[in-house]
Amino acid sequence: MRILIVEDDEVLADSLVRAMVAAGYAADHADDGEVALAMLLDGCYDLAILDINLPRMDGLAILRHARAAKKTLPVILLTARDSVGDRVLGLDLGADDYLTKPFSVAELEARVRALLRRGQGGGAATLTCGSLEFDSVGRRVTLAGEVVELSARELAVLETLLFRQGKVVSKEQLIESLCAWGEEVTPNAIEVYMHRLRKKLEPGGVGIRTVRGLGYLLDKA
Repeated sequence: MRILIVEDDEVLADSLVRAMVAAGYAADHADDGEVALAMLLDGCYDLAILDINLPRMDGLAILRHARAAKKTLPVILLTARDSVGDRVLGLDLGADDYLTKPFSVAELEARVRALLRRGQGGGAATLTCGSLEFDSVGRRVTLAGEVVELSARELAVLETLLFRQGKVVSKEQLIESLCAWGEEVTPNAIEVYMHRLRKKLEPGGVGIRTVRGLGYLLDKA
C-alpha cells in the first residue's frame, strides 16, 4: 500500500512518514500544494493524507482538482480549522474523512486502515485466504494458527495480494505499492519476494500462482 502525505509542518510530516512506514506502508511526502497535486496526478497512490493549509495551493483546491481528474483514492483531510463549515466543504469536495489538529497518530493509523479496507471492498480487520490470516491492525500473519515471520516488504507484497484476492496483480502494481518516492524496486526484486513468500505459505496450503504475462494471483494451493 502506497500513501501520499501532504503536510508543510516538517516535524509533523516526519512523524507521519515514520508512523506509516513503521505500519508497513510505502510513504511519500510533499510540503507544497502544487507539488502534491502533481504527485497525486502522476502517481499511483492507495490513500492520501492531506493538510488544508499549504503553500501555493491549499488542500481543498488539491482535492477539487484530484476529484475532477477522476482520482478516486481515499483522502483524509488534516485541518487546524475547527469549523463545521470547513469540514462540510471538505467532505462535499470528496474527502473521505478528516482529523482536527492536534490529533493522535494512533487514531490516524486506525482511520487509514479502515479506509484502505473499505477501498478494497472489505470492512474486516482480518483478511483470510484458506488457513492464512492477516491481522491488519496488529500487522501479524498466521498460517494454520502459527505466526509467520515476514520482512516489511514481504508483508507489504502479501497485503497487496490479499486486498486484491481473486484478481491478478501485475508486477507494476506491486512495485507501485512498495515504492516510496525516490526509492527503486525492480521486477527482479518482486520475484525474490514472491519466491520467499511461496516457501513460507505453501506448507499451509496457500499458493501464489504466476499468470504468465499478467502477474500473480493469491489462492488456496
